[in-house]
Amino acid sequence: MRVLVVDNDIVHARTMGEGLSRLGHDVTVVGSGGEGARRIEQETFDIVVTDLMMTDIGGLEILARAKKASPETEVIVVTGHGTIPSAVSAMQQGAFNYLQKPLDLGHLRTAVEKAAESTRLRRQNLELNRRLDEKFGFEGVVGSSPQMLGLIERLKRIAPTDATVLIQGETGTGKELVAQAIHQNSPRKNKPFVALNCAALSENILESELFGHVRGAFTDASSDRVGKFEYANGGTLFLDEVGDMPMATQIKLLRVLESGEITRVGSNTPVRVNVRILSATNRNLEEAIAGGGFRSDLYHRLKVVTIGIPPLRDRSGDIPLLIEHFVKQFAKRHAKTIKGVSLAARTKLGSFPWPGNVRQLRNVIESMVVVDCDETLDVDDLPLELEPATPAATPVQPDGSAGIASLVGRPLEEVERIFITETLKLTGGNREQAAELLGIGERTLYRKIKEYQLS
Repeated sequence: MRVLVVDNDIVHARTMGEGLSRLGHDVTVVGSGGEGARRIEQETFDIVVTDLMMTDIGGLEILARAKKASPETEVIVVTGHGTIPSAVSAMQQGAFNYLQKPLDLGHLRTAVEKAAESTRLRRQNLELNRRLDEKFGFEGVVGSSPQMLGLIERLKRIAPTDATVLIQGETGTGKELVAQAIHQNSPRKNKPFVALNCAALSENILESELFGHVRGAFTDASSDRVGKFEYANGGTLFLDEVGDMPMATQIKLLRVLESGEITRVGSNTPVRVNVRILSATNRNLEEAIAGGGFRSDLYHRLKVVTIGIPPLRDRSGDIPLLIEHFVKQFAKRHAKTIKGVSLAARTKLGSFPWPGNVRQLRNVIESMVVVDCDETLDVDDLPLELEPATPAATPVQPDGSAGIASLVGRPLEEVERIFITETLKLTGGNREQAAELLGIGERTLYRKIKEYQLS
């Protein structure tokens, strides 16, 4: 820790400084309040130890300036004129501790170590939040396609609100990641994020998981248990596969959404909860409503805002970016050095239809990183599931048709423009790789891009 000691009595200040230096701290000692104020304006300190009564600038002014310059700085006030009012005033203005002279060096060291521990914990929390932002914030929703840029922009508008959100998408598209991003960028980010898969549990167990139970509510209920709603109080509850929730549980969930109260299984006492509900499904809930499998009133309560996540096959332009993201993530996790991904492997990955969406791509990249032995991911690292991969996707035409036959009869320039455009998409805009795939020189490709006005 960087520690500043401020005291008119320079001998006393140096004694305190030497005692704190022995604990391993980087200590600066000054002999006046004015010099202390100047140092605070010019440098950053983790802890300030200041005398209360000084001839020019007093300890409370030092406290105020330190907090203004850096609210995280902890300030310990030391005085030989200790009174209850001065102690109360110092603590009210944000002092970490208040010590009286004659000063016991052991007491000072203990106070500084407690202040240092407080600073360390705060930094750990900030680092944890930074990692959560990186993993679950908008940065974690990877993609540069128009669909994903639109999705991220929508998430930014939704996150700060308290609206219930229904997230729709195929299995593996990242519905829970989107829910985490909403929570992590909301005012509730420092409260719990609790996820529950509604399809994985029977009706009785699901109700106990959601609402909790009291002792004796059913066989094996040997003690009271808090449910997900109570555990997530003040935060966010994510209900995954909500379309598979039993009808009886749907009725109870609707009642909670309308009243803001839950009742534990086996109890008659309501408990007030403040929870934001995010839900997700890969089912068409309107079809489920028509078939009698889902309540219309619950559907409309859950879908105040609806988010649709496109499948990976509809945003294949994001595949190169996702590959880079997952290679970096898993190389770090498995302590592997990966220098790159071969063009052949990128082509193979870009042509695969990915029925399991981003989750499947993520698992494939992790497998490749784990089995790689030459620091370059190549086709020999691909798992068997990609062996029967379909040939490279045929470019889609402006009129929506696809296939070689649809190109017959078109002007050669138009066909060339289509193939250059699709190849650039496949390589994520990498012109060197695109030129290699097309079998032309890079200068020729640059000229064609300019000629056809391609971005």
